[in-house]
Amino acid sequence: MNNRFLKHLQITLVVLDLAVINLIFFLSRSFFRQRLGVSAPMEYAYFLYFMNLCWILTTWIGQVYTSKTIVNFETFSRRSKTAFLYFTGLVIIYLYFFHQTVISRTFIATQLVGIGCLLFANRFIFLLICQYFRNSAYLARKIVVIGYNPVAKKLVHYLENQSMNSRVIGFCEDQENVREVTNYPILANISGVLEECKRYGVTEIYSTIAPEQNDSLYELIRGAERSCIRFRLVPDLGSFMLKKQVYIDYLEDMPIISLRREPLEDLGNQIRRRIFDVIISLLVCIFVLTWMVPLIGLAILLESRGPVFFVQDRSGKNNQSFPCLKFRSMVNNSHSDMNQATRNDGRITRVGRFLRRTSLDEFPQFFNVLKGDMSIVGPRPHMLKHTSDYAERVDQFMIRQFVKPGITGWAQVNGYRGETRDIGQMEKRIEHDIWYLENWSLWLDVRIVFMTIYNLLRGEPNAF
Repeated sequence: MNNRFLKHLQITLVVLDLAVINLIFFLSRSFFRQRLGVSAPMEYAYFLYFMNLCWILTTWIGQVYTSKTIVNFETFSRRSKTAFLYFTGLVIIYLYFFHQTVISRTFIATQLVGIGCLLFANRFIFLLICQYFRNSAYLARKIVVIGYNPVAKKLVHYLENQSMNSRVIGFCEDQENVREVTNYPILANISGVLEECKRYGVTEIYSTIAPEQNDSLYELIRGAERSCIRFRLVPDLGSFMLKKQVYIDYLEDMPIISLRREPLEDLGNQIRRRIFDVIISLLVCIFVLTWMVPLIGLAILLESRGPVFFVQDRSGKNNQSFPCLKFRSMVNNSHSDMNQATRNDGRITRVGRFLRRTSLDEFPQFFNVLKGDMSIVGPRPHMLKHTSDYAERVDQFMIRQFVKPGITGWAQVNGYRGETRDIGQMEKRIEHDIWYLENWSLWLDVRIVFMTIYNLLRGEPNAF
């Protein structure tokens, strides 16, 4: 689907949902004030501000308005329902803890019921819009797929699920190459593609067969363009690429295929990330570490002999090692560079157990961030032995070293932190680290920071 249209649709949905919340509020307030004599003190205004903020927060965390969500009505509706449930819970918590007794309970109930009903109405209207795009003869993209193979079947599946106005008419393939029942009809062989396209009013042709495999496709491409039909080639790169998608850039007229998109390759993004890292780290060092280091250092020294800080070489960006700082949480031992900490590890001190459970032992790494060895957010740095071991055992492990390691990361806030007992856990961690590398944005970093704070307050089972 057109990306610009998707952006407009996302903005429209956000505005409509916020309009629902505010409309219900003002209508209810007007009714209760005029009919029942309920006044409108500042508590009502604060309540309105909170509801707007709360809806934005829950839909952002729940990824309700992402482009992949809104093109699938079922996913959009399901995530909207979940966001509304969290929204309702947060509203109740706000009223309970802030003792908003001035606000009428009937008013609150009216708000929640009214907002829920109108949000449902918004989704119903959105469904009608989706159906309009799918059924409109003027807006619909009628598609024929050349070839019947795994790539063609996958292509059709994506077109069905990720586009509002796409309608697959069928496949064009030689009958002897089709040995199963197809979801869409086999319209003709390759030589009869144009006739079938004109018959059904097709606007786009997708070919999963390369012209090098069938010379007649060159003439078919010219014929399609003469008939005002867009012709698109879908290369099968799966034989030598394991990625689900690749990215094509151009150096003058030369196409360059990349296996992944890396936003942090852009110099501007690197500068923005570095500014974010420096500002946050300076604030933490000035207002937190200035008093935390003496207090925690004293507690460490009172319990066991040894340094306050534990310094260990870890794997950094481009696999360059750097000295990573932590508060010492174990007694001095000769296995710290070889063996990972485990649950009920006898090397961990009582103070260290508290530091690790609350993640306070990681705070000295803000000095590493200021120095430039680390970022606030990124893949967690591993000890050198683990990097060399897992690089041999886990595919794509070293890809995480393309970016600076972080104090917290996407894998950590999704539950993949601490001890890795098997290869499967490490593979999931790597999967999340690579997703972060490919989808980085400054807002994603901010989101991960808030998720980290939330997890710390809630308590994490893997923190030991």
